[in-house]
Amino acid sequence: MRIRILVAVVFVPLLFVILFFLPPYAVMALVSLVSAVGACELVRAVTASPRARFRLCIYAAVTAAIIPALILFIPSPVVLRAVVFALVAVIFLDAVISYHTVRELTLAPMAAVLFGGILIPYFLSSIISLRMIGDNGRFYVLIPFIIAFITDGGAYFTGVFFGKRPAFPRVSPKKTVEGAVGGIATGVAAMAIYGVILHSAAGLTVSFLPLLVYGLVGGVITELGDLAFSLIKRLYNVKDYGRLIPGHGGALDRFDSMIFAAPLIHLLVIVFPAF
Repeated sequence: MRIRILVAVVFVPLLFVILFFLPPYAVMALVSLVSAVGACELVRAVTASPRARFRLCIYAAVTAAIIPALILFIPSPVVLRAVVFALVAVIFLDAVISYHTVRELTLAPMAAVLFGGILIPYFLSSIISLRMIGDNGRFYVLIPFIIAFITDGGAYFTGVFFGKRPAFPRVSPKKTVEGAVGGIATGVAAMAIYGVILHSAAGLTVSFLPLLVYGLVGGVITELGDLAFSLIKRLYNVKDYGRLIPGHGGALDRFDSMIFAAPLIHLLVIVFPAF
């Protein structure tokens, strides 16, 4: 726990600087890095054959690193489709060539490459899209991180002190109903506090109802994202996805909920802007 807290003390301010002060291409670099590492972690988790792991990680990681850059610099659906098509073609070509050999691919690793190489970077690229929303982009881009991290922390501490009833014991034995409710409540409270800070310190005209909606819906989807990737770990008997962040595990262990939260918050901001 001490290492986890120490890393968070260093990591959170650095993340804030990248998201709030640095230009969009720095945010893109962060998303590309997390996407590439996360894609490789997912492939490794579901691929039993060491012979297949390395090349599948390369396929997924390269595509995952490219997609955020395309969304920032070449926002063309035609180019994005070309990259997606290339990955699909490469995967199935590999599967055909390696069929009935020691390098043979099964369906689960192939699906992991497609999910990790396409969906993870595409969903996480919503962070870039939030950062690009006019003058207020730097305020919007912090929202999914605040919701995901505060909801996660709120669920943990509420569960530790008040948790009695297991929520999903077969998927995540330590999660409780009380912890889940506490996490969502702290996410909503965090959004209210964030609105007060922006109004007082930045002089923004803030609509609090949308912020509370972000906190409520974002908190729910954050917990679903965490459970979704916990389910994959249970299915494949994986404790942590990696060791990228000391005390926190891999990229997917830390950003699993963000994969769900970022695109939803981007959608809500477009439909229901707060400022």
